[in-house]
Formats: sequence, structure tokens, C-alpha cells
Amino acid sequence: MPKKAVVLLAEGFEEVEAVTPITYLRRAGIEVTTAAIAGDQTVKGARGISMIADTLLEKAADGDWDAVIVPGGISGAANFAACEKTGVFLKKMYAGGKLVCAICASPAVVLAPLGLLAGKKFTCYPGMEEKVIDAAWTDDRVVTDGSIITSRAAGTSGDFAIEIINKLLGEDTAKKIANTVLLYNDSN
Repeated sequence: MPKKAVVLLAEGFEEVEAVTPITYLRRAGIEVTTAAIAGDQTVKGARGISMIADTLLEKAADGDWDAVIVPGGISGAANFAACEKTGVFLKKMYAGGKLVCAICASPAVVLAPLGLLAGKKFTCYPGMEEKVIDAAWTDDRVVTDGSIITSRAAGTSGDFAIEIINKLLGEDTAKKIANTVLLYNDSN
């Protein structure tokens, strides 16, 4: 049975941080579904690009997911954080031992207030770590601590997606996808 991931979308999400994981995970054979957190499946990103989500979070919340991905974007992260059903879903995924993955502002703005970073190492967009008091920030491009994967910004979206693939399907598949998309040059 293929692994399944859900990518959440909220108004103001950072497009690259959503589309890159969707694309890379699908290349790896992971079944990816996009879920809008609000009542409309058309969601406008931070740079004005609209995406039509596959479903709504209220319909996806009972799915059997292996991972959830929360893109950043300042207003997107704020909208995720303000949505009670998003918080409930993320806590459920974490409690079930599923991967909870967040990038850019979302680790600090969304995961930390839910208590999901408590006692963990994490990374996020530089400066946002000041909002987190009970976790250890690093400046690594991607940080995995248990079932939490965090990353820094749009420029680290490829690394973020590859780490999610690594955790879901293993290092060989992750390396294959990284090579296929030319994520790293020959010196890496």
C-alpha cells in the first residue's frame, strides 16, 4: 500500500513550500492530497498564485495519512494557527506517531503553540525561533526530531521534501529523487 501525505493549504501559504513537496513526493510514488483548511477549495498563496485543493480538511481529517505537511508564509502560518481544526488534526497526527512536517514560519507559529516542538530540536525562518521558548533551534536547513520535520524557508523546500521522502520510503528512494530533480550538484 503506498504511503499517503496530506498538504494543508491556507490563504497566504508560501507556494514553493507547498508545490515542491507535492511534486517530489508524487515523483517518489507517495499519494499526495491537498486539503484547504477553510470552506473554499480555491486557496490564494502569498505570491498571488491560487491552487485548487483536492479536498477540505474537514473531509480529509479522518483519512489514514502517514504525513502532514504545513507550508509557511507569514499570513499562511497565521491562518493555520488561527484554525482550530488544523490544530486538532496536527495533534492527532502527532499523537498517532505520524510525520508532522512544517517549514518557514509554521514551526514557530503553528507547531510550537500546540506544544508539538516542546523539548525538540527544530528550525524555522530566521528570527521566528524567538517565539519558541521550550525547544532548541538550529540553523540547519532541515531538522528531524522524532516524528517532527522542520525546515527554514522556500529555498530549503527541496531538502525538506527529500527528508520527508527519506522518512517515508528510505534513503535510497530519497537519493534517487534528489538526483532526478538535480537538487544537488556533483560536489554534494
